[in-house]
Amino acid sequence: MHDDVVDNAYERRGFFSINALWKNKIAVLVGDYLLAKGLLLSVNNNEFRLLQIVSEAVKQMSEGELLQIEKVRKMDISESLYFDVIRQKTASLIASCCACGAASAGADEETIEKMRLFGEKVGIAFQIKDDTFDFGTDNVGKPLGIDIKEKKVTLPLIYALNRADRSEKKRIINLVKNHQEDPKKIAEIIDFVNAKEGVHYANQKMLEYQQEAFDILYTFEEGEARTGLEQLVRYTTERKK
Repeated sequence: MHDDVVDNAYERRGFFSINALWKNKIAVLVGDYLLAKGLLLSVNNNEFRLLQIVSEAVKQMSEGELLQIEKVRKMDISESLYFDVIRQKTASLIASCCACGAASAGADEETIEKMRLFGEKVGIAFQIKDDTFDFGTDNVGKPLGIDIKEKKVTLPLIYALNRADRSEKKRIINLVKNHQEDPKKIAEIIDFVNAKEGVHYANQKMLEYQQEAFDILYTFEEGEARTGLEQLVRYTTERKK
C-alpha cells in the first residue's frame, strides 16, 4: 500500500490500488495499521528475532527508496548503484520473509542467514524481471512504460545507454527527463532499449541470480520444502506478469 502511494501507482497487478480507490490518506493509515499488527504478532509471542528481521527490512526498503529518488533527480545511476537500490528496495523484503521462515522453525543463525541470502537472490531476480516488463508489448497488469514515466533508470535502460555513443545517450536521457509523458517519445525509448538488447542483457543477469539462488537452495536436503522453493524461484523468473 505504501509503495503505491510513493509511486503514485493506481494499479496493482491489474486491479485498482488502495490509493486509487480511497486516496493516499486511507492507504497510508491502513498500511500503518497492517504493519503495526504484524509487528505486534512478534512482540506478543516473544518472537524478537522475527521483529529484528522485519524491522531491518523496513529500514532497508526505506533507504533504497530514498536512494533511488535522490539519483533519479540527477539521472545518475550506474549498474552497480541499480543493484544497490533493488537489493534494498525489493530484495530485502523477500530476504526477510525467507529468514523469518527459517527463524520461526527454530533454525540456527547460519541457516537463517543462508535463507536470507537465498531470498535476496530471488528478490533481485524478481525485480529485474519486473523491470523488463516496461519494455515489452504484453498486458502484464503494469502500464507499459510506467518506469520511464516515473524517470526510473532500470537495468535494460542502463545497459542500452552504456552501449550508445555520447550524442545518442544525451538524446535518450533528455527524452526520459523531459518528454516522459509523450507516448511517442516513450515508444522511441522502448525501441532504443530493445535495439541495444537491453532486455536481453537484463534477462541474462536475472538468470545469473536465479542460478545463485539455486546454488544456495541445493545445499539443503531434497524434500517437499526444497521443491516448493525451487518452484518459487522458477515462477519468479518465468512469470508473465
